Amino acid sequence: MNTVLPTPRRQFLRRALASSLALPALAKPLGANGDVRVAVIGFRGRGNGHINELLKVPGVRLVALCDVDSEVMNKKLAELDKRGVKPRAYRDFRECCADPQVDAVTIATPNHSHVLIALHALRHGKHVYVEKPVSHNLLESAQLMKAATTAAAKGLVVQHGMQRRSDLGWAQAMEWLRAGNLGKPLLSHALVHGLRPSIEKVGEPQPPPASVDYPLWSAPRPPLPILRKQFHYDWHWQWAYGNGDIGNQGPHQYDVARWALGDPDVLPATVMSFGNRWGVRDDGQSANCQMAFHPYAPVPLIMDKFGLPAKNLDAKSGEPPYRGIRTGNIVHCEGGYIAESKAYDAKGRSLMKFDQFLNGPDHMKNFIESVRQGAYIKDVLHIRHGHHAACLSHLANISYRLGKQTAQGEIRERLKGDPLGLELFSEFERNLAANGIDLEQQRIIAGPWLKFNPATLRFEGEFAQEANALCQEEYAAGFELI
Repeated sequence: MNTVLPTPRRQFLRRALASSLALPALAKPLGANGDVRVAVIGFRGRGNGHINELLKVPGVRLVALCDVDSEVMNKKLAELDKRGVKPRAYRDFRECCADPQVDAVTIATPNHSHVLIALHALRHGKHVYVEKPVSHNLLESAQLMKAATTAAAKGLVVQHGMQRRSDLGWAQAMEWLRAGNLGKPLLSHALVHGLRPSIEKVGEPQPPPASVDYPLWSAPRPPLPILRKQFHYDWHWQWAYGNGDIGNQGPHQYDVARWALGDPDVLPATVMSFGNRWGVRDDGQSANCQMAFHPYAPVPLIMDKFGLPAKNLDAKSGEPPYRGIRTGNIVHCEGGYIAESKAYDAKGRSLMKFDQFLNGPDHMKNFIESVRQGAYIKDVLHIRHGHHAACLSHLANISYRLGKQTAQGEIRERLKGDPLGLELFSEFERNLAANGIDLEQQRIIAGPWLKFNPATLRFEGEFAQEANALCQEEYAAGFELI
């Protein structure tokens, strides 16, 4: 096992600064016909999709793979060898990012390491594609945006992994919406109604898999006791590594919801979120059912996340739909609404069906074309969209994590004057009741309305100290962000 040894902070900063100064002043454009040499970092899950997508793009050479799990690595190398693809293998992302034969990296590791790896890649002059959420907390998002801005001046591209931005159907829907066909927008509504079963409960810390370099997997966190039965994937529901489903699936829907608002460049100045982890007793920490209110002006955005089935805690009952949508986006307007691929009038009659609604199959291809050009070929690929979508989930989770048990009546009082918000809250209550959740016995955990300064990415006013403490986390020696 490649154990990561602690590094004194001063030595780490010197080395990082030297690496940054060693970057070329300007990245050399690869040109329309130049081969793009790519490394995929983390591929047990979504990164495996990266590999498959990259191998379909003409002129792409998969020259390196990096994963902390030797079992995952060996299996993929054997599979690729049968296809005549022979990438170099790395366990340590730092060595992979330093490889001079790599032009670009794609990152699909657990959330907590996205920004750490992206910063290392940029310091070594690599183009970067980073999966959602592009950051694990507000501090990291700010660091990523700062580094991406500097990198852009050197001809380096940093692209997010939210494929709907490359979907021609959504682009058509946004154009139709902005043409005023449904009148004034009233609410941008993000839905994540996806069933998430219990991750179960362990009685004591578990050992890491023998094939995993746990200190490297943990970075930038210090290695912590493993309190989950399934090592892989279930980290999503634990705060040290994941962001709950509102920060897992949620960024896809947050991004489209923000797109419908015209892509505001400033985050909203207040946030409030509530929910709980209902129907399970397990090692998960994040809410499995959660609502978040983001009052953009003049049109608000609401995240509606529900992780239980339609009824009776029975997975066979499916997931509860709202206006026919389970996971997706609805844009409510004065004259009707858009629900995913269709537009309806105020009476629910179909008006329009948008074509090529394919969830962005060319998203990776668009990244490669941007790499060749040394600039984004489309503004919708810009990392700032990933930054904003991630920050919305961070804001929601910070409010929720400061929450306390709250009666339903108090929630309704908070939403007074917001008819669509009250309607969605009533739907939330009905879905909980259909699963036998008694909100008198298992109360809603409601966070406060928090005041947020978008310019500084810091909270102000009441609860600011507690909220700001959740904007960043502990970083292991040798893995500090600068």
